Amino acid sequence: MADFDQVIRAQNRFMIGFDLVLGTGTLLAPDQVLRVLGHREPSDDAREAFRRCAPIWLTYAAAHALADRRGRPEDWWAVAWLRGTEIATDVLWSSRSRAFNARGRRAMVFAGVSNVAMALAYGRHASRQRAPRRLLRRSA
Repeated sequence: MADFDQVIRAQNRFMIGFDLVLGTGTLLAPDQVLRVLGHREPSDDAREAFRRCAPIWLTYAAAHALADRRGRPEDWWAVAWLRGTEIATDVLWSSRSRAFNARGRRAMVFAGVSNVAMALAYGRHASRQRAPRRLLRRSA
């Protein structure tokens, strides 16, 4: 059975791909992504407001990739913080918008719960990492 750190690293790699696909799809095909999320046909302004979120998810993908590559505690704290900022946003969005169907609202609740779990898990992972020793230079 995989240990906690292996599971977190595998899940983080999944999120690199997920956020990359979400960000790219939002930029290039926002209507299709909204449909997958359970949103009805968007108005022009809703489509463009949603498209504006593409850089957010692409930044998330970059942060997850950095944590995967470097593995420093501060990188893991950064992805924990990013996921923490997303805990209520999807639920708030779907509960306030009449454009979401019931399936879409349930998916957004799942996204919120997932972000809680990721924020806690990445934070725990960060606290278990050893910070690299920094060499101190004597000033002349």
